[in-house]
Amino acid sequence: MEAQDQESLARWDGLGSRDVSSRTAAMEYIRQDVMRKVEAIGPIPPSPSPAPSECVPGSDLNVILAHLLMLTKRCPFEDVKERCVRLLQAVQDLGVRIPRPLGNGPSRFIPEKEILQVSKVDTRTQSIFEDAFAALGRLDNISLVMGFHPQYLESFLRTQHYLLQMDGPLSLHYRHYIGIMAAARHQCSYLVNLHVNDFLQVGGDPKWLNGLDEAPQKLQQLGEINKILAHRPWLLTKEHIEGLLKAEEHSWSLAELIHAVVLLTHYHSLASFTFGCGIMPEIHCDGGHTFRPPSLSQYCVCDIANGNNHGNHHDVLGSQEVCGEVEVLMERMKQLQECRDDEEASQEEMATRFEREKTESMLVVTAEDEEWVPSRDISRHFEDPSYGYKDFSRRGEHVPTFRVQDYSWEDHGFSLVNRLYPDVGQMLDEKFQMAYNLTYNTMATHKDVDTSMLRRAIWNYIHCMFGIRYDDYDYGEINQLLDRSFKIYIKTMVCSPEKTTKRMYESFWRQFQHSEKVHVNLLLMEARMQAELLYALRAITRYMT
Repeated sequence: MEAQDQESLARWDGLGSRDVSSRTAAMEYIRQDVMRKVEAIGPIPPSPSPAPSECVPGSDLNVILAHLLMLTKRCPFEDVKERCVRLLQAVQDLGVRIPRPLGNGPSRFIPEKEILQVSKVDTRTQSIFEDAFAALGRLDNISLVMGFHPQYLESFLRTQHYLLQMDGPLSLHYRHYIGIMAAARHQCSYLVNLHVNDFLQVGGDPKWLNGLDEAPQKLQQLGEINKILAHRPWLLTKEHIEGLLKAEEHSWSLAELIHAVVLLTHYHSLASFTFGCGIMPEIHCDGGHTFRPPSLSQYCVCDIANGNNHGNHHDVLGSQEVCGEVEVLMERMKQLQECRDDEEASQEEMATRFEREKTESMLVVTAEDEEWVPSRDISRHFEDPSYGYKDFSRRGEHVPTFRVQDYSWEDHGFSLVNRLYPDVGQMLDEKFQMAYNLTYNTMATHKDVDTSMLRRAIWNYIHCMFGIRYDDYDYGEINQLLDRSFKIYIKTMVCSPEKTTKRMYESFWRQFQHSEKVHVNLLLMEARMQAELLYALRAITRYMT
């Protein structure tokens, strides 16, 4: 990177400073740089949005203007927001066309005002947003949606920052490339674009982005376990592990492999969250803005600040509530608690109920669409696009049962990760616990409700779909607490997240708040990640013993 580019990037980084004078100085440098470019070329014709790999401010004026637009909407510092609005106005006054955002906020499923309101009323969330912006130079849409649950968001960002940026067995560009490979398995262009950008920023070779076959042999060999973990983790064996650790000059070390496995499972499950919350492209990236004028009226820069970007904010939940849905669920929880107190099923009966639920979960249809065909743009980052989650029982195949009492995260996986990649086991454990135990003791409008039974049913249902059994859990409770539309949503989001639709998101728990549905998505994401990790870590343990 040239010295001038490095200085320019340092100025953009200065916008994340906690010190107001540092932010002011950085903004003044950017203002002068932009005005020089505008005066040098005069009015410019409209041009298409930059490619995903050009999301970082560079020499191209349109890219810088898109970045300024992002800051007007997403920067947690009001002084920077206001200066960016004024700068864009000044550029527009000189006859240069400025970009406008596409879409209505961070999520297709949740009204923008509801998401952005969170940081205005919660100082802790605002502080977390400021820290995230300082670390990354952006406040991404995933973080904004997770902002409904600041305790969890803090744990999530701390873990992700450690995996991507702190000392570890893998080089920085390898980490981002593995993120691209993992997200691409579910055709998650949002995450792929973010990490293509980050990969280039840390000095990654652009040739690798032409396709997995252009990447080093060592990364290509990771393709097989990426595929298996994403779609059928129970098929992972110690032989797969051995193939990676004994590949002569392309071998992985155990520590590198643990780092890679954690990254793969992190991004598979984060793709689930991305689709499950309808996360939109970042404003400054491809698909997040346009330079074309709006069809309704002349676009004014003040619309950016006011959020009047001609979007309709319809809250579909209001008029379509299904009366009594919450009360019925609460009554079932109460009855199940009473049954628990009265009688206890035998071990044989518990095992039978698990097998029945596992078989039934295979028969839940994920979505009605035809077979999904990934775009070349995404599929070049992985092999065997046709390989996905299948309904095994329909083909006479069977998901074997994985008994948690034989291999659990708490007793086995946690210590293995911590030994080979220090501190990460602890961080993952805190994140799992945070998602599992998070509660506000509310259900829709009801307060002082113990939701632990419902949270456990959701977590255990996901693990059941992956063949994982807890001996002390009565799987008969799942059918009592999770209705069919909710099961379809869970299975789609966990197994084929790219097929998740807004209609599916709206069709479950229609009386519940968006923050509660985001909480469900956090549970689904973490339960999925832990399930994949359990299979990967068990295979590594078997190889080691």
